[in-house]
Amino acid sequence: MSPTPAPYGSWTSPLTLAEMTAAVVRLSPPRIDGEATYWKETGGDGRGVVMRAANGRHDAVTTVHADGTPVDVASTVHEYGGRDFDVADGVCVFSERADARLYVTVAGDDGWSEPRPVTPDDGVRYADLTLAGHVVHAVAEIHGAEVVNALVRVDILTGVVTRLRAKADFVANPQPNPSGTALTWYEWDHPDMPWDATRLMVAEIDGDRLGEAHQVAGGPGVSAVSPVWAGDEDLVYVADPDGWWNVHRCTDPLGECRTRLVHPAEAEFAAPPWQFDRSLTVLDAEHLVCRWTRVGRWSLGAMRLANGELEEWITGYEVGSEVAAGGGRVAFVGRHASRPDVLAELLLAEGSVRELRASAPAVLADQWVSQAEAVDWPVDGAVAHGFLHPPVNPDFVAPEGELPPLLVLVHGGPTSATTGTFSPGVQFWTTRGFAVLDVNHRGSTGYGRAFRDALRGQWGVADIADIAAGVTALVERGLVDGARVAIRGGSAGGYAVLRALTATDVFAAGTSRYGIADLALLAGDTHKFESRYVDGLVGPWPEAADTYRERSPLYHLDRLHAPVLLLQGEDDAVVPPNQAHQMAEAIRQAGGEVELVLYPGEGHGFRRAETTRDALARELAFYGRVFGFTPA
Repeated sequence: MSPTPAPYGSWTSPLTLAEMTAAVVRLSPPRIDGEATYWKETGGDGRGVVMRAANGRHDAVTTVHADGTPVDVASTVHEYGGRDFDVADGVCVFSERADARLYVTVAGDDGWSEPRPVTPDDGVRYADLTLAGHVVHAVAEIHGAEVVNALVRVDILTGVVTRLRAKADFVANPQPNPSGTALTWYEWDHPDMPWDATRLMVAEIDGDRLGEAHQVAGGPGVSAVSPVWAGDEDLVYVADPDGWWNVHRCTDPLGECRTRLVHPAEAEFAAPPWQFDRSLTVLDAEHLVCRWTRVGRWSLGAMRLANGELEEWITGYEVGSEVAAGGGRVAFVGRHASRPDVLAELLLAEGSVRELRASAPAVLADQWVSQAEAVDWPVDGAVAHGFLHPPVNPDFVAPEGELPPLLVLVHGGPTSATTGTFSPGVQFWTTRGFAVLDVNHRGSTGYGRAFRDALRGQWGVADIADIAAGVTALVERGLVDGARVAIRGGSAGGYAVLRALTATDVFAAGTSRYGIADLALLAGDTHKFESRYVDGLVGPWPEAADTYRERSPLYHLDRLHAPVLLLQGEDDAVVPPNQAHQMAEAIRQAGGEVELVLYPGEGHGFRRAETTRDALARELAFYGRVFGFTPA
């Protein structure tokens, strides 16, 4: 049957609003304990559940509390959380979203025991959990007159919480060595972020106390992260003194600390640790499991500690998470070019991969999938990067001579990155007749320290120039309709939306999801983790107040020539709702077109299925009104 002629944007897609959330789960980094593999999945109700796979069976580890309320595994340390559960020897410790306490459940012949609270009900938050025996080492966030972040030791038998160290503004990745005689972690202070400068530390463990702490790596201008012990006397970590996050090894870290670069490469062996990420995993006495990225593509493999030899494992997936290893297998969240994410296991002896859990049903056959094309373009003497997804729908064809509308996606952070792997959120648009450009502007990770640092002091300038130049490059190639270009993004990406709409004339519409309208408001009203982030991106506050105002979209609405859709969670502690309220009111007073939608119970990033469906429906209808098509 011949394709039906219809305008771009109006095509009927198999990815309906219902399909976008039906049976969709978010998969966490896995853990391996003996023959079992564990992970957390978050469903359409926003609730996190720890799952277990063993002997061909899947079971829920966390279900309900003693009072019958469902368990919701999550941490809100730094608001973003991360590493909110761990498993060892059939014992699972996890953080509960509702009260922030740590709980324990134990495997038995009749299943998992009723969750037992371990820590006091005092509002202290926990994340970055490492369980060994009856002791959890973790990061605690204590909220009082000031927010304190500390390394703590939690005895899960007695419930005693011992504060080990709170001398820095932030700490991360506490990990004892195999014999439990020493602890490593990294720490940093305002105004740095962990990708700017950290100190990698070690100390002896003396009972329930730490001995004198020693710095073994990092310092001004160097980010040292993701430490792991390769034996009691060998510490391996990722650091960027040479401009790339490469693997280093320190022998005798409590003594002379003989350090060497294990594998020099123009590749990044770490991702920005927004969620207490760890990038290295010990495979055996001679090998590490590593993940690394070159030009936007993530690989998985083994590195020999003795000589740095790197072997890439071809699994059919890009690795999209922290990796677990043990029992002759390696588990990870795998990202595919044409299918949704899966929790995968690589069986090392066989060299085969098995899928334990898919994040969503594979609704799209291959002929419906828009494959990403890596694209680069010059701007200001530099090169920006991105992935172009053309419109694909075998049931429809556009009228002769019509070019597709372009939707530009801007990632959050802005210290983050996008990849070219399958995303239902991209395919939702391409199957309806949109071209999508997913941008890695200056400041994105995965391209080395110099590219990451190119946004320092230039946020709202260099990134916007890169985004606008990317659109121009595609228009000049005759691939998209330059009169029908929209931009969308969340958080820092939402700021890019508002900034691009008020600093360029490239875009005809924009959707900002919990984006920043006034940088000065962000400097004075956000959470501790990012409270000094803008110092490096814009300038110190209040000394650079004029620059903050100059780059705040709220004060340049005389240049706004496009309608705006604002989508905001009412419980957002990172970019509070007052930003969206002020922006909407200012646009109305300036005579502009704006729609503000507030979602109760949602924070910084939408968790609930009904929110996702409503937001997408509103956004699609918004572009239909602006671009003159009727959505299917």
